[in-house]
Amino acid sequence: MRAARLVRIAVVALKHGLDDFAFEHPRLAPLRPVVRGVLFWRDLSAPRATRLRRALEDLGPIFIKFGQMLSTRRDILPPDIADELALLQDRVPPFPSSDVEAAVERVHGKPIGEVFRAFDLVPVASASVAQVHFAELPDGTPVAVKVLRPHVADVIDHDLALMQTAATLVERLWSEGRRLRPRDVVAEFDRTIHDELDLMREAANCSQLRRNFERSPLLRVPVVHWDFTSTEILVMERMAGIPIGRIDELAAAGVDMKRLARAGVEIFFTQVFRDGFFHADMHPGNIFVAVEPADFGKYVALDFGIMGTLSQRDKGYLAQNFLAFFRRDYRRVATAHLESGWVPPDTRVDELESEIRAVCEPIFDRPLKEISLGRVLVQLFRASRRFNVEIQPQLVLLQKTLLNVEGLGRQLDPDLDLWVTAKPFLERWMEDQVGLRALERRLAAEAPYLVAALPELPRLIHQRLSAPPAASDLALKELAAAQTSRNRWLAVIAVLLTLVIVLLLRQAGR
Repeated sequence: MRAARLVRIAVVALKHGLDDFAFEHPRLAPLRPVVRGVLFWRDLSAPRATRLRRALEDLGPIFIKFGQMLSTRRDILPPDIADELALLQDRVPPFPSSDVEAAVERVHGKPIGEVFRAFDLVPVASASVAQVHFAELPDGTPVAVKVLRPHVADVIDHDLALMQTAATLVERLWSEGRRLRPRDVVAEFDRTIHDELDLMREAANCSQLRRNFERSPLLRVPVVHWDFTSTEILVMERMAGIPIGRIDELAAAGVDMKRLARAGVEIFFTQVFRDGFFHADMHPGNIFVAVEPADFGKYVALDFGIMGTLSQRDKGYLAQNFLAFFRRDYRRVATAHLESGWVPPDTRVDELESEIRAVCEPIFDRPLKEISLGRVLVQLFRASRRFNVEIQPQLVLLQKTLLNVEGLGRQLDPDLDLWVTAKPFLERWMEDQVGLRALERRLAAEAPYLVAALPELPRLIHQRLSAPPAASDLALKELAAAQTSRNRWLAVIAVLLTLVIVLLLRQAGR
């Protein structure tokens, strides 16, 4: 089976002229005229990026999904290929209703008619990994049921093995191959798609996002029905609304487009900087707008298979970078990169600052509302490549999501100024992260540990000060004496810190 699939891939690659990539290798270049002469019937008039997209579409859903993921790696892909792969659409025929019924019976141990009061066997959406059906729970609650494709894990593992083989060949034969790190890219795709195969993980993501926005006036997230959910089947609240890409329908329903665009930016920055947990697949098919009176104008989020996470440190450095961009403080951008560990520690700040300035200055000569913040990040990733900047996976997801949000926002409101909309939010967030409020919050979080450690602190300091120096040599004794003197100062500082912490805790308790 693997051999047949490999032959199929080779035939598709030759049909679309992907051998051109291999012929960039100096040793294979002389063979180009021979192959073109033998395969004279091929139409190679389309650009290489278009031919690559068509080849992936011919190879099926897993390769389409891989191409979609590749389109987000603008830090390593040439712009023409990244732009073309972004056009890939995950259109997959639905699988038979008998497989849906079998999956429900296998998971619940009884026929589908005993699990649900009603179940529509015609899917409302179908993708490469799963498809969605409408149903009703036994108490009449309307739900959406996501069912994993049968044997999809086997198909994915099989195609991933072939992708890894192809990645090895690309790395060896294509002049750009080593820099693009194709094997690492395939490994990243492997992790991402296997996460999507566990619908319990997606359900947990959905539940967390709902909790984060439970009282939000901007976003609705469905409720998960855990008693009916498993790794193969996800049952959640059925959500109604208009897909955000249907601008005419939204306008006809009376939705305020400018407000909707600003709300999308606020939701994104709230997820990133308040929660460090964001929906990383915000294309138009996964975002609806509610038009019922109770939730009119709210965003409705769907499909939680791909989520991004950021540490507190990541959030801090990102906020500093964004604010520095807004202020055109390129030295701060460079030092933030260095402090975050995104560039090697021996990088010269002045050289990195100069590179960032060269990227940003031409952009900032244009009106702010015409500047794409996502594109700025893309260009910075490319420009900083010569400094061996390590592009973290969470930053790639963030860049992809920011591009989606920015694109959606400007589709809704062509005059949307992302910079003006985002800057006040980031400044408020930074004020909240530094200063007394942040200190109080952190002390409150650490209070149980402080309460346990503070009573022991005087005894530990006394033991440290009263311990006799172990050195017998005179020079070592002098060093020990100097250390004891420093310890006394440390003891004084520790006592003062303890008093300050106690006072702050009392103040926070009020």
